[in-house]
Amino acid sequence: MATLVLGDDHVVFLDALSTVLSQSGYGVGGVARSPAEMVALVRREQPDACLIDRNAAMDDGQAIGRLLAASECTSVVVLSANPSSEAVGRALDAGASGYLHQSRGIGALVAGLERVLRGEIVVDVPETAPPLRRPAEPTQALRLAAHLTSRERECLLMLVEGLDTAAMVGRLGVSRTTVRTHLQAVLTKLGVHSRLEAASFAVRHRLPDLWSGDESAQTVMPAARMAGLPVSRVAPVRVTSTVRPLRPLQVADLGAAAGPPALAVAAGQGASAG
Repeated sequence: MATLVLGDDHVVFLDALSTVLSQSGYGVGGVARSPAEMVALVRREQPDACLIDRNAAMDDGQAIGRLLAASECTSVVVLSANPSSEAVGRALDAGASGYLHQSRGIGALVAGLERVLRGEIVVDVPETAPPLRRPAEPTQALRLAAHLTSRERECLLMLVEGLDTAAMVGRLGVSRTTVRTHLQAVLTKLGVHSRLEAASFAVRHRLPDLWSGDESAQTVMPAARMAGLPVSRVAPVRVTSTVRPLRPLQVADLGAAAGPPALAVAAGQGASAG
C-alpha cells in the first residue's frame, strides 16, 4: 500500500480528500494544514508521495524544496486550481513530480498518483486559453532540444516514462555505458543537472507531443532550421531508391534482340574477313 501525506489549508477539502484516497487503497499517514506541519510529517512518515495544495505555501519552490530535503524517497505532487504554464513550470523546476488540476476529479487524481509512483512526471491541467500564435523565432527550449540526436531523444522520452538505466538498456539493445553516454549528452545539451530535471524540461515544453508519432521529423526539422542547425545533426533520413536495378545483358539476349537478318549479315562479314 502506497503511503501519502496531504497538505492543504482548507480543512473540509483536506478531510474529504483523505477519506476518498483511503477508500481508493492509499495509506494516508497524516494531514497537515501548514507548510511547517507538512514538512514535519514528511520527515517523520517518509511517505511515498506528498500531495500539496499550491495555496498551502506562500512560495511553491521553497515549500517543495523543503519537502524533498525532508525525505528523498518522497515524490511531491501539486494539486492546484491554477492551470497556467508558469505555475506548472515553477513547480516542476522546484522538483515536483506531478502537477494536477483540482477540476480533474478523483479518478484522474488517482491515475496521476499511480503514474507518479511509477516514476513518471505527470502534468494534467485543462486547456483554458486559446493557443498562442507561433513566434517568429524558436524558443530557447526548442533550440536546445534541436541539438539532440534521434537516439538522445529516445533516451529523453524514456526518462519521461520513468525508465531506469537497466530498462533503457533492454529496450535499446545497447550497453549500459552507451545509455549513460546518451543520457549525459542529453543533460549537457539541455543545460540541466539531473535526470529528473531533464524529464521536467521535456514535459514542460511538450517535447513528447512534438516528437510523437509520424510527425516527429516534420516538427523537429523546422525547429532545427530555425535554430540554424545543419539538418544532418538533427535526425538521419533514410532515402530508398525506387529505380529497379538493371540486369546485365547476356549474349543470348543480344542475339534475340538482333533477330535472324542481323545474324546473317554478321555471318557474311565473318566469312569475308576469313
